[in-house]
Amino acid sequence: MTLRGQRVLWLLAVLVVAAGFAFALLKVFNDNLVFFYTPSQILSGETPVGQGSYRLGGLVEKGSVQREPHSLKVRFVVSDQHQQVPVQYTGILPDLFKEGTGVVADGHWDGQVFTASEVLAKHDENYSPPGMPK
Repeated sequence: MTLRGQRVLWLLAVLVVAAGFAFALLKVFNDNLVFFYTPSQILSGETPVGQGSYRLGGLVEKGSVQREPHSLKVRFVVSDQHQQVPVQYTGILPDLFKEGTGVVADGHWDGQVFTASEVLAKHDENYSPPGMPK
């Protein structure tokens, strides 16, 4: 085989390996990409009922947080200003969790209640250190 033929084969081999790495990287990235659904999307049936877990995002409705005494069980309602989804969670809530603020809950929907396995509180973009006026 000529020198030119060997170079072409090496170039093809490098391109095949690079394409394989790119495919694997995109597959892993896509599998780990997590979006959240709004209450309107969940109630309209855009998400699977009882299958797997996904994230619910929205605002915690004011006056909806109910804590069971002597327990870590909490119930609250998440809204997107159009629809509302009841959420139940057992565990310690983040410090930033409060009524009227954004929340993302990871869990599953059974058709009636979203059972969260993790709750993440969202903060506003206007951060200032404690004691500083906003």
